[in-house]
Amino acid sequence: MTPVVELADVTVVRGGSHLLDAVSWTIEPDQRWVVLGPNGAGKTTLLQVVSTQMHPTSGVAGVLGEVLGTVDVFELRPRIGWMSAAVADRIPRGEKVRDVVVSAAYAVVGRWREHYDDSDLQRADELLAGMGVGALADRSFGTLSEGERKRVQVARALMTDPELLLLDEPGAGLDLGAREDLVSTLSDLAADPFAPALVLVSHHVEEVPAGFTHALLLREGRVVAAGPLADALTAQTLTDTFGIPLVLDHRDGRWSARRRHEGLRSSA
Repeated sequence: MTPVVELADVTVVRGGSHLLDAVSWTIEPDQRWVVLGPNGAGKTTLLQVVSTQMHPTSGVAGVLGEVLGTVDVFELRPRIGWMSAAVADRIPRGEKVRDVVVSAAYAVVGRWREHYDDSDLQRADELLAGMGVGALADRSFGTLSEGERKRVQVARALMTDPELLLLDEPGAGLDLGAREDLVSTLSDLAADPFAPALVLVSHHVEEVPAGFTHALLLREGRVVAAGPLADALTAQTLTDTFGIPLVLDHRDGRWSARRRHEGLRSSA
């Protein structure tokens, strides 16, 4: 099995600061990764490299069997599903939901004069239905709740049948109910054997869906831990990542964390 992503000592320097520092990371096609870390840890920079939006300052970044710097990234990008706040901010609020999704086939935001086949429109409708928002296809994007918008964005990211799906903080801005609905949907996606390799970025272990297999923890651009979830995500690695003593609990396939107070023992 050829890795979907293979980073070797990838470093990104901007303005004299190391946003990533010698990061090595391999993603196999059947893996579902969560990337955790505090603000400024380098999570978004890492996704920008993996999504071919940014080249490393040094090191080797292999994505979908190609090496960045030796390939036309515009040929790679349609093979990568990408959901982020930056993309969401560019979506016209008056755009119909169906068009938000189908326009990903041309890698554009905001439908203009592109032509879409009936099969494209059917796929968009099927993806919306799979995300639980099929009834909203003819609504304007700006009229949706934040939770509904996130589901539409995941459907859009899947439109091109990507080999790699990147979700940058999909739970940001959601209330508890909307977050749990989204996490449940992502759990179903993780369990689908035909789903692409998944990478989800978050600040919170509570947002890690059941069925995710691996974790990468970052602090100040460096890898704290990486590997199978049960090995990489522990009270100690989480404490080292966020810089405060933490207790980590795992129940019913989900994780939760809280500060450890003196006299309490942590669980791994």
